[in-house]
Amino acid sequence: MKMMILVASLLLSSAATFGQESATKIFDDNKVYYSAFNSSFISAEVASIYKITRGKDKGLVNIAVVPEGATAGKTALVGGTVNNLIQQQQTLNFTEIREGDAVYYLAPFTFDNEDPLTFTIHVRPADSDQTNTFTFQRTFYLD
Repeated sequence: MKMMILVASLLLSSAATFGQESATKIFDDNKVYYSAFNSSFISAEVASIYKITRGKDKGLVNIAVVPEGATAGKTALVGGTVNNLIQQQQTLNFTEIREGDAVYYLAPFTFDNEDPLTFTIHVRPADSDQTNTFTFQRTFYLD
């Protein structure tokens, strides 16, 4: 259990680790925390537990929807796409991860070296009928 809590905090703090200037969006009474990072950032042991494929050209998007005043994420419908510079698009297939009270979502994607990617994320909290959409950009490098 201690390892799983560590994984959640590691994933949620990865945005700060990689110098991302803003890793939250606020929609109504929810904060949506997001990050995207190279899969090699995750240890082989953790990748095995969560069935994450690691590789020099593989990344992960992490999304957590946290109600105002709460310390853990809540369930949501999460989807999205990622486009490269020449508009090749990948669908992001998110998997729900539960660790105690924490709920967050991970989706894999692939990239080329020095690949500037644009992520479009759709989030609808389970207790809402409104889907919120936001975009962010990151450049990825092969490990």
